Amino acid sequence: MQMEHTITSTPRSAHRLWLAIGSVAAALIAGCAAPLPPAPPPKPEVTVVNPAPVKVAPVVIPDDPGSLSYAKTARDYRKDAASHLYAFNEKRIFKGRMPPLLYAVGVLQVDLDPRGMVQKLHWMRAPTHAPEVIAEIERTVRAAAPYPVAVNLGHVTYTDTWLWHKSGNFQLDTLTEGQDGVVATQPRSEKDNKAAVKAAAKPTKPGKPTSVAKTNCPATTKC
Repeated sequence: MQMEHTITSTPRSAHRLWLAIGSVAAALIAGCAAPLPPAPPPKPEVTVVNPAPVKVAPVVIPDDPGSLSYAKTARDYRKDAASHLYAFNEKRIFKGRMPPLLYAVGVLQVDLDPRGMVQKLHWMRAPTHAPEVIAEIERTVRAAAPYPVAVNLGHVTYTDTWLWHKSGNFQLDTLTEGQDGVVATQPRSEKDNKAAVKAAAKPTKPGKPTSVAKTNCPATTKC
């Protein structure tokens, strides 16, 4: 005769079972009610672009000796600048001596950079009665750039006088052939200046001062 075993559940075991089932159900409900947040979008790729290097054109000294000036002063440089302007405007240079009366005369200061390019112009004395001459001189000066490179000076500012004929031709005072009715005075040398100072300081004979009136008296007249 077999004995039947009857499994009976106690109230405490049933309670534990329901608690487990409830916990699982709560977890499932919570998982369905609060879904996981979406993954953050990927960060955009940042491409760093390095700026292109700035190219600075070096000052190139030309090989042509005529494009160089070895002047050590602005006064000496203006001779090279005047020769450059003459060569650039060969057909506009007035030939020979200029007449006594000119249409316009102007004194212009030219500022050049180390490459011989015109930086600015400044009128020391402008022919204001002839504005068309002012404009044409400025155009002529700028059109002749670049000027000879001042090797010993770099940046240079020089001044020259423009002698303008009514025909539109001109001369520069630095290279002028002269002007009718104008007497060019030759400056005395340093030797002549010293001799003149020595003669003026030479004392006369004692007791006989020399007056200007007496030195102008004729030999046959007693003063």
